[in-house]
Amino acid sequence: MAEPTVFTTPDPTVRDLLATHPQLTSDVQCGLMLEGVPLSAIADEVGTPCWVMSAGTLRVRAQRLLGAMTQAGLSVAPHFAVKANDHVAVLRILSETGFGADVVSGGELRRARNAGIPASRIVFSGVGKTDAELRLALAEGIAQVNVESAEELEILSALASACNREMTVLLRVNPDVDAGTHAKITTGVAENKFGVPYDEALALYRRASELPGLRPAGYAMHIGSQILSAKPFREAYARLATLVKATRAAGYPVSALDCGGGLGICYRDEGEGSPDAWAGAIRAELGGLDVRLAIEPGRWIAAPAGVLLSTVVLRKVVTGGVPFIILDAAMNDLLRPSLYDAWHGIVPLSPRDAVADVETVAVVGPVCESGDTFAPARVLPRLERGARVAVLDTGAYGAVMSSTYNSRTLAAQVLVDGERWSVIRPRQNVETLWADEVVPEWIKQTA
Repeated sequence: MAEPTVFTTPDPTVRDLLATHPQLTSDVQCGLMLEGVPLSAIADEVGTPCWVMSAGTLRVRAQRLLGAMTQAGLSVAPHFAVKANDHVAVLRILSETGFGADVVSGGELRRARNAGIPASRIVFSGVGKTDAELRLALAEGIAQVNVESAEELEILSALASACNREMTVLLRVNPDVDAGTHAKITTGVAENKFGVPYDEALALYRRASELPGLRPAGYAMHIGSQILSAKPFREAYARLATLVKATRAAGYPVSALDCGGGLGICYRDEGEGSPDAWAGAIRAELGGLDVRLAIEPGRWIAAPAGVLLSTVVLRKVVTGGVPFIILDAAMNDLLRPSLYDAWHGIVPLSPRDAVADVETVAVVGPVCESGDTFAPARVLPRLERGARVAVLDTGAYGAVMSSTYNSRTLAAQVLVDGERWSVIRPRQNVETLWADEVVPEWIKQTA
């Protein structure tokens, strides 16, 4: 698995970042724009921190990915990975482009249904589905359950039989292929918790065919996230093809394969994963197997569609060190930098700030943790107290991973579509943080 990245190239400039983010433009009067909306106008009215999503970017990227599959001669069932961004508005936009949903919890399943996604276009993945969640999947009649262990297979069979239902299942296989990404987002090597060991998959498929209440249809595979090269995809899919042929040779039909997701984006200057290359890998390794194909992308579609707006609370000068730029956004809002050492572009909203002289600074949040750091040493235009910035590529694994740590309320969310915009989740009121808390009657109230 890849070690944390050490960058050897200079940080991208504001101009560099805008060149790789066509959904963003810089207006000499209005400053940073997302589609046709000045982000400062949103910050003025809604305040910061604030998440902003671009509906147009969601549509364009979803259509581009599906176009790559079609161009490669592939017919695939696309399921958006709801864990990347579960807002109902986002799910509805993507449903209109033809996407179903890949869910990993009962809550996500209910969200997808609430967004209007038919049960027939929902796939349930995840390593630890509860009995209640599996019963929900059976009751809803979803397309399939991607089973991740022998134990889960037995449990699902018993639950399906008890309610006189039958569920299509795919066995998720762990191919022991290193996707070359950060250790915490790699899911396809042997030591990961995900999937059935490759060498045990055929025997478990045989067992699935014997169990009541199950319709084994094939295999699923997902090897990790933020994958930029087609090589690990091809390696994993080649192993999957071999397994399909062995399963058929043993006398068991295979009619479906779930190819997973994981295509990466350009956060810094690494370039983004190519939908055409991904489609080419699927076609080269799996295209001749006469099976129904499915994919479950998330980050590649949603991440570039979102930004996190924030305001500089203060500029803290440290003798002998770089200045600290302290934002009103924090790790409770955007966890990825603290969790993965993730790099996110930071761009000033003001056109004047965007062209100021650059300096090296540490960009941090106000949470009482040393890990509350967005960028430990970043070259940025000089930012003073009150300056506003956009943290880029936060449309996936951004708002969805937020918490209320330090009793910080959840930030507002806004959707931009052309020149119009709307609040799609108001800023949380602080009183709601303790509204459901109950103090036992034996604890006296203090004055």
